[in-house]
Amino acid sequence: MKRNRFLRVAKTLTVFLIVFFNWSDSLFAQDTVRNEEVKLVTYLIKQNLFQIPAAAASIDSTLVSTQKFNSLVPVLNTIPGVRMEERSPGSYRLSIRGSLLRSPFGIRNIKIYFDEFPLTDAGGNSYLNAIPAEAVNRIEILKGPDGSLFGANSGGVVTLFSPRNKNGISAEIAGGSFGLFKESVRYSHANEKNDFTVLQGYYVNEGYRKNSRMRRFYLQGSNNWRYTKKNELSLLFFSSSLYYQTPGGLNKAQFQQDPRQARQPTATLPGAEDQKAAVYNDMLFGGITHSSQISKYVKHVISLFASSVDFRNPFITNYEERKEKNIGARTYFIFSSNRAKKISWEYNIGAEWQQSKVSVNNYQNRSGDKGALVAFGKISTQQYFIFNRARLNLSDRFIAEAGLSFNNYNYRFTDSLVLEKRFLPQWMPRLALSYAVTNTIVLRSSLSKGYAPPTTAEIRPSDNRLNTLLQPETGLNTEIGARYFSLNKKWWIDISLYKYQLSNAIVQQQNNAGVEFFVNAGGTNQRGVEMQSSYLFISPQQNKKIQKLLLSSSATYADYIFSDYVTAAGNNSGNLVTGVPKFTLVNSFVFECKNGLFVYLQHNHSASIPLNDGNSVFAEPFDILQVKAGIDMKIDKMFSARLTIGVDNVFNEKYSLGNDLNAAANRYYNPAPMRNYFVGIILSR
Repeated sequence: MKRNRFLRVAKTLTVFLIVFFNWSDSLFAQDTVRNEEVKLVTYLIKQNLFQIPAAAASIDSTLVSTQKFNSLVPVLNTIPGVRMEERSPGSYRLSIRGSLLRSPFGIRNIKIYFDEFPLTDAGGNSYLNAIPAEAVNRIEILKGPDGSLFGANSGGVVTLFSPRNKNGISAEIAGGSFGLFKESVRYSHANEKNDFTVLQGYYVNEGYRKNSRMRRFYLQGSNNWRYTKKNELSLLFFSSSLYYQTPGGLNKAQFQQDPRQARQPTATLPGAEDQKAAVYNDMLFGGITHSSQISKYVKHVISLFASSVDFRNPFITNYEERKEKNIGARTYFIFSSNRAKKISWEYNIGAEWQQSKVSVNNYQNRSGDKGALVAFGKISTQQYFIFNRARLNLSDRFIAEAGLSFNNYNYRFTDSLVLEKRFLPQWMPRLALSYAVTNTIVLRSSLSKGYAPPTTAEIRPSDNRLNTLLQPETGLNTEIGARYFSLNKKWWIDISLYKYQLSNAIVQQQNNAGVEFFVNAGGTNQRGVEMQSSYLFISPQQNKKIQKLLLSSSATYADYIFSDYVTAAGNNSGNLVTGVPKFTLVNSFVFECKNGLFVYLQHNHSASIPLNDGNSVFAEPFDILQVKAGIDMKIDKMFSARLTIGVDNVFNEKYSLGNDLNAAANRYYNPAPMRNYFVGIILSR
């Protein structure tokens, strides 16, 4: 029945698009395909987002700057199919198309890059919370499995880009409710051969709930040296010192009675405040990239990178110390023909290798101090993949892509025993097509395989037990989509329909103490529809006083069910997949005047969310409104300022942004702040 309903929705939308696009084409007919100005470089060269045969999205620096201070949560949630959650300040979760099943905290099953460097380590973990929003200039997102260039993943790929090529200095200071304070300074210098940027930032938030304080100090530097016309050397490093308390989950009665309280003690376990539950994460990251344009049609890029992580986590049941050392390399060639011709081609071939060595010790937690040693281990993880991809352009309308990667993953645990496991190497193919039906409409389709081995945090979770039976999840994703971009540059629509059949899905469980562990859940059927649109009502050329009047919307419909999931606790086959709302809607409104005044509104609606595999408990639907306003001022010929004020959760909604799935003792809820305020100023030269 659910499948038939999904097909009816898909057919209805397809018919609507065909009729609409043909009608639009009759109004805006031209002889050639219009080039969309938004460019993506995740696929190694600049490509028009309008024609790229993938479910992709781009978030530019303007949109990043409109959000609440120091948080990427609202901006990433503007992309359909993407869901970022904040269980408490600093404790983020990010999913693409429902990958929250594997993430009680942190980010898994998504490959994240920072410029040319993988932020995701060999063990499968990504410390996105180490990076503040001001360190990110632009974001590109590929949704669904894509191993053709990026190796093992079944959720998608996110690429963060650091600020570059801007001369000047800027300083920001901001504050807000619940003890929020932020300051940052950025200095950049650019000339014909070199551009250099250094960024310093400090952020502290006392938190809405008890035991939810956050503090982060960040320093980043980058340099790009074009030492010849065809060669460039780029450096990137950052140091992040992050501390955040973890208040823990509440049951429904506690959530309704006092959402500001932390997890309470029980007859057998202390509470979050008693144990001083928190995360200390000091991270150093550095990388160097060399790009060489060997000839007009051949380019080579090689990157070397390394990171060090000092991680401590006093938790309710133990105190974990972890030291991580990561190294890696990524290299590729780009071969291309003359792109000015009607028929052109491109071929990429390369490899990526990473190794992580982790030393982990678990102690008794004696009110935030280390007690007796309980468990210890050394973990060595290695992964590499070889990739290649071919792209063919025909007549500026038809694009065909084919990619294939060979993925190898293994780990070695050492404690009282030595355990080594090598997963069978996996081939990850991807085929994709796009066709410009008219100069305003492009249709696309793709077929790709997803593959994601368990992370080291899943093989050895916080219960300190090795799960050698945990298997990689694999799946097949089929997708069709369409984009419309009006010739007057006002209207943009992007729609995707997909079906992802996942086998051996990795799902989080909790024991009675609230300690997580992971199991393979059999399989899931994930069918979805995603639509993103924007309309520019007024542009600078149309009005003397108004600079911009823009409305954007994104909608996600997710019909996700467990197809084969039987455990000792019962048969969950046919149930909704845990943690995934069936429908979400995000609306954004931007109003800018030529005198510098601006207003930004964002509305986020989420349908109810199943909180356990048995679908016996659901989180209530919620609607969140954020309003931000300000003015850009010119102080003199050299200095300018931007003053902003804002209100978050205008409706004073009581909701949980980041639920604990399958939580023990029904402690599902991590309450988000009620109505809160913020103000800030940026001075630039």
